[in-house]
Amino acid sequence: MSKHWHPGYDLKGGSRGQGRRISFAEIRLMLLAGVMAGLAYAWLPGATEPAGTAVSAGVPAEVARSEHVRVIDGDTFDHRGERIRIADIDTPETHQARCAEEAALGEQATRRLQVLLAQGPFELQQADRDEDRYGRKLRIVMRGGESIGTILVAEGLARPWTGRRLPWCA
Repeated sequence: MSKHWHPGYDLKGGSRGQGRRISFAEIRLMLLAGVMAGLAYAWLPGATEPAGTAVSAGVPAEVARSEHVRVIDGDTFDHRGERIRIADIDTPETHQARCAEEAALGEQATRRLQVLLAQGPFELQQADRDEDRYGRKLRIVMRGGESIGTILVAEGLARPWTGRRLPWCA
């Protein structure tokens, strides 16, 4: 067997060069397919959603154009480069859940928030404080005069914010 360099990658590896080799053209096609899949995922419902409107203190709402929202969990999302914490609710944790029930309910709250934010324009109203201790903007999310947080509470996916977290596990 010749020991000459071959442009490509040996799928099976090994010192004898057994197996099918992939050409650089095939590698480029696989990379392109991966990039396209990543771009397609970014536009799937739930991955990123069209944003609504934003309200600063005392400034009327403006319709956000070509903006996106990325939901982190049931009470946190990214909007216009800022992390927003919904100020009037508390939802179960998804990343550091203390029990399986909390994790499951947290996932439901996250999916529901994705749907609610994707349904159209919304307003962000300033809460009693501008930011929490993690640097997230504290805002009440409104649509048509109703708090999206109140909707999540009514559906059993959140509870009203009392100023401190309460346990979700029995």
